[in-house]
Amino acid sequence: MNFSLASSSSEPQCCASECMQRTCTSFPLSRPPVSISCLIKKNNIQAIRSGAGRRAISSQLMPNHIEESYKRNKHLQLPIKKLDFVRTLLIDNYDSYTYNIYQALSVVNGVPPVVVQNDDLTWKELCHYLYEENAFDNIVISPGPGSPACPKDIGICLELLHNCWDIPILGVCLGHQALGLVHGAQVVHAPEPIHGRLSELEHNGCELFHEIPSGRDSGFKVVRYHSLAIDPESLPPELIPIAWTDSAVTLLRSKESNNAKPSEALTKRSIFSDSVPAEVDDRSLNLSSPSNLTRRTRVLMGIKHSTRPHYGLQFHPESIATSHGTQIFKNFREITHDYWLRFRSSHNRGKYAVSFLYSSQLAREVHSSVNPENNAVNQQNKESPRDGHSMHDTAETDAYEMSNMVNHNHASIAYKWLKLKWRKFDHLASKVGGAKNIFCGLFGRHKAENSFWLDSSSTENGRARFSFMGGKGGSLWKQLSFRLSDQRNGSLQVGGFMSIEDGEGSTKNMFLENGFFDFLNKEVQSFRYSEKDFEGLPFDFHGGYIGYIGYDLKLECGDTSNRHKSRTPDACFFFADNLIAIDHLNDDVYILCIHDGSQTMTPWLDDTEEKLMNLKNSVTREMKRQEPLAPTFSPLKAGFVAEKSRKQYIDDVNKCLSYIKDGESYELCLTTQIRKNFKELNSLGLYLHLRERNPAPYAAWLNFSNDDLCICCSSPERFLKLDRNGILEAKPIKGTIARGATEEDDERLRLKLKFSEKDQAENLMIVDLLRNDLGRVCEPGSVHVPRLMDVESYATVHTMVSTIRGKKLSHVSAVDCVKAAFPGGSMTGAPKLRSMELLDSLESCSRGIYSGCIGFFSYDQTFDLNIVIRTVIIHEGEASIGAGGAIVALSNPEDEYEEMILKTQAPAKAVIHFE
Repeated sequence: MNFSLASSSSEPQCCASECMQRTCTSFPLSRPPVSISCLIKKNNIQAIRSGAGRRAISSQLMPNHIEESYKRNKHLQLPIKKLDFVRTLLIDNYDSYTYNIYQALSVVNGVPPVVVQNDDLTWKELCHYLYEENAFDNIVISPGPGSPACPKDIGICLELLHNCWDIPILGVCLGHQALGLVHGAQVVHAPEPIHGRLSELEHNGCELFHEIPSGRDSGFKVVRYHSLAIDPESLPPELIPIAWTDSAVTLLRSKESNNAKPSEALTKRSIFSDSVPAEVDDRSLNLSSPSNLTRRTRVLMGIKHSTRPHYGLQFHPESIATSHGTQIFKNFREITHDYWLRFRSSHNRGKYAVSFLYSSQLAREVHSSVNPENNAVNQQNKESPRDGHSMHDTAETDAYEMSNMVNHNHASIAYKWLKLKWRKFDHLASKVGGAKNIFCGLFGRHKAENSFWLDSSSTENGRARFSFMGGKGGSLWKQLSFRLSDQRNGSLQVGGFMSIEDGEGSTKNMFLENGFFDFLNKEVQSFRYSEKDFEGLPFDFHGGYIGYIGYDLKLECGDTSNRHKSRTPDACFFFADNLIAIDHLNDDVYILCIHDGSQTMTPWLDDTEEKLMNLKNSVTREMKRQEPLAPTFSPLKAGFVAEKSRKQYIDDVNKCLSYIKDGESYELCLTTQIRKNFKELNSLGLYLHLRERNPAPYAAWLNFSNDDLCICCSSPERFLKLDRNGILEAKPIKGTIARGATEEDDERLRLKLKFSEKDQAENLMIVDLLRNDLGRVCEPGSVHVPRLMDVESYATVHTMVSTIRGKKLSHVSAVDCVKAAFPGGSMTGAPKLRSMELLDSLESCSRGIYSGCIGFFSYDQTFDLNIVIRTVIIHEGEASIGAGGAIVALSNPEDEYEEMILKTQAPAKAVIHFE
């Protein structure tokens, strides 16, 4: 059988090409090791061992080379009752959209599917649960990077497709290609790579498309993420084409959809637009460029087996922008119902009504490592706050509460009971000069050592509302500094070294075998508190950990390598027990103090109140939208040195395009850094200048004096937030363009971004990725997109922003939510794991703090974190700035380089101006 990849390119072939030539014997990119078990109910809950690594698929297991090796149960053709729910085995091919399928199937099937990665189980183990236990009603094979001809990409899936002829199977994208491959069809390069773009679909009316329209102008538009496709000319007689497209692509229309129910997210059609508005001219959209020309090459989009209940879809029904996606999953459920009504006996059915536990990878980790008591909060006998007072000092914990808390202690965790006192000062902020004057007056002396400021310096249009600031605090204050272990001889070491300094200056060093996230998770969950303490506070940060998580901690979130060592600590946090909060909407100021319950006096509140009242309203300039940077300004000509030259960066973009062409990734967020040495630099002055020139909703100042480290961040992007109601929110940015010099030019550029096919594709891919990440830790059916592709305008750029929300599962911790989504998908690309591996091989230095996140973990288990972009890192006499952009199939290498330089201009100019 010929598995060769059809290509006219003379360039060296990457991994996918080699795999499809059946020479994939030395795959250069490792995959995450399987470290967890699939939890299965067999009478009682039984945990079976994790997979023993990826297993090569022998040619003897391919069609025409197999002899039946498994004795199947005899299926009696007796009628049985229709299924109340459908139990799906969902095979994850290490994709970043699998949990979008998981969420959809959870709602449609009535019970969540079981997710196993394609190398978790052996064929023998799967046979046991498929045939002896009758544990599943159908199988869904996820999308994924690479090629179905590469064993490391497809895992157990080819064996399932060949041997499970009597179980309904739906393959999506890579799973679809695998279905074709296993029956002898050829998988070749598609006419063009299509990622995050929509096509109208025509189908033959088969049962998988029941009640779904077909053809041009029917409204059936689907999202495609693929570089490879099945050659329709190579289809064997047993495979029937059921859907195809002529590859005409359409644009999305940015639209607010707050009224959409979460369950309608996959089927909402109002987000589509077939035409460009009249006010956007051809010059704005470059409609004459080859990448935007309509193409009419028919591409196979769906197949079914003539006798087996096996189906394949090249497009992604789970995407937020695919119309009728939910209906497709409903139809597959009905296909499964009808199949078992005809072919499975009542004797074999129902022996294990619920055979499997909910078992996502994260949930398995949570079940094994998190004590359910950790999330319990004793709500009994709490004293209510005093109504009608702006000064709010809650009562001390009484003896009953303390004894009750002790009774709930778990021997392995040292629980800490924290109490909160706070005071509110109405309409005070503007009277004392605003946030800048408050920070400089209270914390800005002595170079603002060991201070923090989460600074909502841009609050227009409700982008942000609160700022938090503080310095070295009281008896509970401490600083954490964590560095990952060195990776020697290619060995993977997740642990690292932690240094903890307390308020008295005493330092404790330790090695964290299980890494930083594990430590932080136990710390946050060890706190006990009364919710009555913060009744009346309009914000979610009441004290706790505040700092940053560096990009290299991806090593603790499923990635397998950090080729480069960060110069800065991989994570730094203060435990802030005293802080000031500013409500920019109401102009109110709050001062907060947390203590361990043993204190009877909190003098910090009195001292800080006195200092606030004595602050004088200094003359400050009104912040207006600044004129865009002069196009002639170049950071490289101003003394910054780039990690990579223009040629090297463009070469890397071309390598990314090659990976995308061969199906290794849908989108790669390539980055680099520029650096400048200095002798003297007023870091706080630089930050104040930066926040005035480039105000942002998720800006931050952090000064870790012990590490000679200052962070001046003007980020416009939220990574992830968890509020007190358990709602998770992500706001990824993908798509950036410079502001115009005139109002007319500025509006033209805004519309150019809004209706850019390339930028829409970038944004949609990351929206689907974030839906997947939230889907791992959110209640089924709760993940939705209230805002898709809004354009937001800042001092120097327009950006395209989307909002994704979901309801957190009750048994999942705050830190687990961050691990599920870290690093932010807008800084990696999709699929995330494969993309990070590829980027690690291309980039020449560690990203360090850049691409990580800054924010807080409140002691009551809420958090809010940004994405570290538009940031100056000042460390040991050097200022560094990271920047980059998302590379997609439509990218132009020269344009990508110019976009990267654009993103460095504002922070670089601040350094040059203030040096």
